Amino acid sequence: MSIAQSHVVIVVGAGPAGMAVAGSMAKAGHQVIILNRDIKFGGLAEYGIFPAKLKLRGGLKKQYWDLLEQPNVHYFGNVSVGNGKDLTVEDVREMGAAAVVFTIGAQGTKAIGVEGDSAQGVYHAKDVVYHFNRLPGFGDRPFEMGNHVAVIGAGDVMVDIAHWLTRYKKVERVSAIVRRGPVERKYNPKEIRAVCANMDIDGIKKEFDRIKDRMAAVGQKAEEVFKGLTDEFTKCEQKVSDTKMGFKFLASPKRILVDANNRVRGLEMEDNRLDPKGEDTVAVGLKQYYEFPCDSVVFAVGDKVDETVGLPYKGGLFVTNPNKSGNDPDDSLFQAYDEKAGKVIEGVFLAGWARKASEGLVGVAKRDGDWCAEVVERYLASKNSSAQVTDVLNRLNTVLKGRKSHPVDVKGLRALERAEKAHQEISDCIGEFKYASNQEMVSLIERGKA
Repeated sequence: MSIAQSHVVIVVGAGPAGMAVAGSMAKAGHQVIILNRDIKFGGLAEYGIFPAKLKLRGGLKKQYWDLLEQPNVHYFGNVSVGNGKDLTVEDVREMGAAAVVFTIGAQGTKAIGVEGDSAQGVYHAKDVVYHFNRLPGFGDRPFEMGNHVAVIGAGDVMVDIAHWLTRYKKVERVSAIVRRGPVERKYNPKEIRAVCANMDIDGIKKEFDRIKDRMAAVGQKAEEVFKGLTDEFTKCEQKVSDTKMGFKFLASPKRILVDANNRVRGLEMEDNRLDPKGEDTVAVGLKQYYEFPCDSVVFAVGDKVDETVGLPYKGGLFVTNPNKSGNDPDDSLFQAYDEKAGKVIEGVFLAGWARKASEGLVGVAKRDGDWCAEVVERYLASKNSSAQVTDVLNRLNTVLKGRKSHPVDVKGLRALERAEKAHQEISDCIGEFKYASNQEMVSLIERGKA
C-alpha cells in the first residue's frame, strides 16, 4: 500500500488491539513507536488466554515477533503511561508524533457491590487469571482458595478458572453460580472439555430437578436441556484430580457470609425465576434466601478502564466523540473527546478494551484495532508530515532516562526469552515458564544484553 507521506504514530499498549493498529500503520509505511506497560508484548494474548493453550499462544506470539522486528517499529516495554507513571498522557502527546493511539485495555475492576466483598477469600476473576498467567504483581501473590470455590458466572472465564482449580489447585469442589438457567449459559462447548471429566453428573441432575418447574414456566424442557448440556461433555481432557464440578442455577449472590476472622464461609443466595424478555429471558429475584457454604468466591463481573490514566473518563469508560462522522468505520467511535471543552482531543484515539471494556477476546480486539487503524489513516491523510522518528525517539529516551525508567527493547525481549527457555524443563508453571516479577526480568535482561 503506498502513502503520500510517512508519519510517526505512537501506540500505547501492545495487546491484540495495539498490535493490530501497529501492524496496519507499519504496513502503510509509517514509523510506529509502541509503549507498553508490561515488559512483554501480548496483553490479553499473553496474560488472558489459559497458559496451557500453547498452539494459540504460539501463533499469536510469532505474529507479534514478526511485527516488532520490522525496521519501522520501535518497542519500549516496561513503560507505564498515566498520572504518576513513567510518562503522563501529556508527555506522550508532546513527543511530536502525528497521532497517539491508546490500546491499554481495561485495567480497572468493577466493584462487586455485594455486602462482605472485602472478606478474605473474595477475588475478581481478572486477578485470578492474571495470577495463573504469572503477570508481574499477581503471579507470586497468594490466592488461598480453600476446598470449595464458588465462581460467579457462566462464560469462558468461569471455565478457565474452573480449569485451573480442578487441574492445578485440585480443590474438592467448584460450583459455577449462574443468575439465570442452563439454557442461558455463555461458555463455548469446546472450552468445557477442559473440565468436563470432573463434572458431578448426579449433582447436576439434582439441580435440574430443583429448577425444572421454573424452566417449564418459560417453555424450557428440563430433560431436553439436561441432555443438551451433558452431551457437550465429549472429548474431555484426561482427569487428573478428584475435584467435583457442578452448577447452581437461578441463583444470585446477595451477601458474602464470613467467620470471626473475616474469612469467607459461604454465600447468602436469592432464588430467581425466569421471565421472558423478547426472545431472551431475564432473572427476577423471588425474595427467597438460603445459605450456600463455600470457602472462597470468584466474581467474573467485568472490567472498567483505569480512570487514573489521565484521559477523559465517565462511567467506567474513556470518553469518545459523541458526534458521528458518517464514515465506515465511524471516526467518532475511536476519537478521544474532552467533554468539558466540547471537542475532540486532536490526534488521540482509542481502540480495544480501552474503547469498550470487556468487549470480546483476542479476535474482537484485533478487529477493533484494524478499524481504528482505518480511522487513524484517514486522519493522517489530512496532515503534513512533521516530526522525524529520530527526533521523537531521542525526546522519548531523554525523558525516560531522566525519570530513571528501565525501558525494554526487542533485543532485551530476546535475552529474556533465552533466559526463560533455559528454565522450561524444570518449571512447575502452567504452559511456558515465566518470571513473575519485573525486577527479576529487568535484571536478567541487563545481564543478557551485556
